[in-house]
Amino acid sequence: MDRLQEIERSIIKTYRGRLWAPFVKALKEYELLKSNDRVCVCISGGKDSMLMAKLFQELKRHSDFEFEVKFLVMNPGYNERNLEHIKNNLELLNIPAEIIDTDIFEIANSQDKTPCYLCARMRRGALYKLASDLGCNKIALGHHYDDVIETTLMNMLNAGSFQTMLPKLHSDNNEGMELIRPLYLIREKDVKAWAKYNDLRFIMCACRFTEACSVDNEINMSQRLTTKKLIQELKENYNENVEKNIFASASNINMNMILGYKKDGEKHSFLDDYDEEEK
Repeated sequence: MDRLQEIERSIIKTYRGRLWAPFVKALKEYELLKSNDRVCVCISGGKDSMLMAKLFQELKRHSDFEFEVKFLVMNPGYNERNLEHIKNNLELLNIPAEIIDTDIFEIANSQDKTPCYLCARMRRGALYKLASDLGCNKIALGHHYDDVIETTLMNMLNAGSFQTMLPKLHSDNNEGMELIRPLYLIREKDVKAWAKYNDLRFIMCACRFTEACSVDNEINMSQRLTTKKLIQELKENYNENVEKNIFASASNINMNMILGYKKDGEKHSFLDDYDEEEK
């Protein structure tokens, strides 16, 4: 209990400016939480979602704002070691999460083509259903500031498209359900610092294709890791503000200086009203 109290105290004391303040700021700035919301906090077992769960507990404890929160671990088929580690951390951190077992990994990994796409789609669909069953109208995911800028850059480099990761989204297939990202303004380095400060260890990766990337390893030669390294190189050798600039670019678009854009599936070109502007 003493250790738990120290962990909880560190969130609103030691790391108040780096974790608690940006969490509250994101909730207010992007209007992520409204009165009488029922939020399903989705916990993967990693550092980000575990921290998010603790932040919501602190918010519930210190706020007179009326809302409900449910903690959910959707088990897609973690190996025994990872699942046990998740359970131990839930107990240590006093997070009353419900663990729901599924066979998503088994189904996705049996496919010869696009298993990652199928897995991601099935996991998202399962989360929406489980959250709905719990009577929730919002699903909270643990994506942070670095996820946002990495996704923005990855879309530009890999998809030839400028689109970012929004702080909230309405579900297309689940009426009344909304996805929110309360860690939107929190830096990953600060999450890691908090975990290290409290000697907390979380699973790093639970994918069946990368079992070596578990509690003890952070081996993940993915496009996202490559993008992390690219951003760091740009920061060191080009512009120390490159991270802030990538993040800011998503809300600082000059519509007069782009070739085209897409809105609600319809394409628009700068040529649409080019001649009219001259008149």
